[in-house]
Amino acid sequence: MESIRTTVSISGMTCGHCVSSVMEELQSLKGVDDVSVDLNAGGVSTAIVTSHLTISPEEIGEAVAEAGYLVIASDGMEPAT
Repeated sequence: MESIRTTVSISGMTCGHCVSSVMEELQSLKGVDDVSVDLNAGGVSTAIVTSHLTISPEEIGEAVAEAGYLVIASDGMEPAT
């Protein structure tokens, strides 16, 4: 099965602990294969979720909220290359 990459913008992250918390919550979602986060301390950070199952924006938003942060935009899903 082809991998799906979803890119989301997250506000409120300021440090490495923030990144770890968000990554842990996103990696716990069913179907997630990989998560990478580009921290922009005090600004808008970007997370890329690679999965082998479709994960809804709501599921991603809830996972990020569980870590204490807010998804402010989602670029949607696209096939991973």
